[in-house]
Amino acid sequence: MKTPTTPALYDEAAPSWARTEAVLLSDYTARPFILDAVTPLKGARVLDLGCGEGYVSRQFAKQAPARLLSIDISAGMIDLAQAAEEASPQGIEYQVGSATELELNEEFDQIVAVFLFNYLKCEEMASVLKNVHRHLAPGGSFLFTVPHPSFPFLNRPASPPFFFETNGLDYYSARDHQLEGKIWRRDGVHVPVRCVHKPMEEYFKALEEAGFKGAPRVTELSVTEEHLEMDPAFFGPLRGLPLHVAFEVTR
Repeated sequence: MKTPTTPALYDEAAPSWARTEAVLLSDYTARPFILDAVTPLKGARVLDLGCGEGYVSRQFAKQAPARLLSIDISAGMIDLAQAAEEASPQGIEYQVGSATELELNEEFDQIVAVFLFNYLKCEEMASVLKNVHRHLAPGGSFLFTVPHPSFPFLNRPASPPFFFETNGLDYYSARDHQLEGKIWRRDGVHVPVRCVHKPMEEYFKALEEAGFKGAPRVTELSVTEEHLEMDPAFFGPLRGLPLHVAFEVTR
């Protein structure tokens, strides 16, 4: 069976991603970090790359940015995001578009990419980072999250809360290979995900080549004691495991 393109994969799965509150694993373990880490957004120009159905963009909008542009390659995801905006207007502009072909005649004070680069090969990621550097205002901040590079190789069984098929590849041989997987919501529904694997060094190299000169701030993310107390059955299997990495750089 032919593997669907990323837009087709998410066009079909879009309804399972729609949510108004935390339900996915990364809604607990990664997105709250993003919301806490972004610079104060009041009056700022903000770009959300790979916005999906707008879950994070809607949280950003609560901080009253002057401009909030949210872009995703999946028309199905953008349709859901736009429907939410029409039902409860927050001043978010949504566009269908590819981060690898970003051509905007404006700069942004804050650019965010939440789990975007895991869908791109190393060369594509490098291209996006150059685009980000070009569209980031001087002194502006770029914050992105990706699955921890070790994430697909934790030898998890094909069961909640996540699983990736590595096809016999390891941390090094899987470079630039697309790994298919699933993540489960706390309500038991699973959604498809994929990860184009990159060893950690690839992120540092691509950031430097894009023009970001300072060392990025790097934070490894996992479940917390609060998560374990909230739902030990769901979060318990992930105790002590590296799940995501957040990178923050300034121009």
